[in-house]
Amino acid sequence: MTTKQHLKTKCQAFLSQRLVIIQKAINDIQNSLQSETKSSAGDKHETGRAMLQLEREKAGQQLAEIETQQQILNKIKPESKHQKITLGSIVKTTNVNYFIAISAGEITLEDSKYFAISSATPIARLLISKETGETIKFRETQFTILEIH
Repeated sequence: MTTKQHLKTKCQAFLSQRLVIIQKAINDIQNSLQSETKSSAGDKHETGRAMLQLEREKAGQQLAEIETQQQILNKIKPESKHQKITLGSIVKTTNVNYFIAISAGEITLEDSKYFAISSATPIARLLISKETGETIKFRETQFTILEIH
């Protein structure tokens, strides 16, 4: 398995973990809504139901966000080679290594650290369309692009 395949797999695992947590939260909210219906009455009951509805909407938005991130990951072809930085690129710099995909944080592979970042992040927007050898300045730190995969 290539480094890019490993990174993509780690990102998919990250999304799967988040999905399990959100689905559990949705189930807990559903159970709470059902028990809320069976119990108290009056203003307190209505406030409790309204709060649970808000929690359910929030969880639904998080679920939609995960689906969007899964679609982004599906666009990444591990076998593709890049001359310029784009979605799916592995970028090795003099400072940090990046995987332009989704925001999944730090991933360690074979003693190398990579930061999985979304193409919408400020650092990714600076990197996109750059080539090997170019120098970038981000938040008072200057670094050079060493490799693009």
